[in-house]
Amino acid sequence: MSEPHEIQYSLRFDSGSIRPVKEEGEENTGGNGQRISWSQMRPSASMSLSYASQFTVDLYEGGFRLISIGDGSRYLVVPQGQEVPEGLDEEIQVLRQPLDRIYLVATSAMDLFRSLDSLDQIRLSGTRTEGWHIVEARQAMEEGRILYAGKYNAPDYELIYGEGCDLAVESTMIYHSPEVKERLEELEIPVLVERSSYESHPLGRMEWLKLYGVLLGKEELAQEIFDKNMERLEDVLSQPATGKTVAFFYINSNGSVNVRKSGDYVAEMIRMAGGTYVFQNLAEENALSTMNMQMEDFYLGAKDADVLIYNSTIDGQLETVDELLAKSGLLADFKAVREGNVWCTRENLFQSAMGLGDMILDIHAVLTDHQPRNLTYLYRLN
Repeated sequence: MSEPHEIQYSLRFDSGSIRPVKEEGEENTGGNGQRISWSQMRPSASMSLSYASQFTVDLYEGGFRLISIGDGSRYLVVPQGQEVPEGLDEEIQVLRQPLDRIYLVATSAMDLFRSLDSLDQIRLSGTRTEGWHIVEARQAMEEGRILYAGKYNAPDYELIYGEGCDLAVESTMIYHSPEVKERLEELEIPVLVERSSYESHPLGRMEWLKLYGVLLGKEELAQEIFDKNMERLEDVLSQPATGKTVAFFYINSNGSVNVRKSGDYVAEMIRMAGGTYVFQNLAEENALSTMNMQMEDFYLGAKDADVLIYNSTIDGQLETVDELLAKSGLLADFKAVREGNVWCTRENLFQSAMGLGDMILDIHAVLTDHQPRNLTYLYRLN
């Protein structure tokens, strides 16, 4: 293990550009002139969650919400006009509404903000303009409504502080750069680590919409949108399995094949769509949701699969079967290749957290319709 060392930062600020912070003195006390004591507050209910396991929300009178994240972090959402309760536990971070100067580093969350019509509450992005496949996010950055503030391990602290950032939403990559999280918190910027990627159920990932509904003051809208998405899936989820098998993969530059482990959310989406993921018993020797295997092993496990789905996220989109065969001639022997049942994901899929329901519908259509139309995230290779 390397020797611990201190990291120092030099920040220079233009006082004219700094947005005033939300002062406690600007808040009221509910009319009696006395602050509420945290020790006397009790939750009136907990948010109902059907699939998500990486967060909970306790509801308190006065609109207070206590968010607990799977890594042990806790956050008290304080409504505008309310005062922070006295004696609040030190480890609970305070999030004062409105949260409208957000630094969004977790790309998977952008689609949730878009769904809640709340891109205007994001001021800073950890992804450059060209990195967004979400049209509204790209447009907001092109127009200067959202500014690039550096990636997770190299944020522009001066810009973030100067813009009056009131919340940093980080991906789990921040765990590899703990000094960044510490520095943001030293600047009194709360940091919430987005852990939807730890949800093994695809609908659990979608259900994180409810957490953002809490943060943005749009709980009812979030519930309504989530319920509508569930209604669209009811018919497919009630149908029996098709008996068809599916392989989901991409080929690395070194020729090995990257596949999803059997407990991953993609394998669960295939099951929900009526299919069977071909790799049912891949070892879980680490926490990663994917693994690499040699082409020969992939051949043995997937050559008889009814459907092949090529993951374009890392390697880019393919257009033809010939492009796929150029990566490995062994694929020519696969049943799905011979029968013309090879599909590719569109690159925007993995930035579309609310699109996982559509992906389930796409897979179901591929499994049940010889010539499926109006697919959202899948297309057939020519």
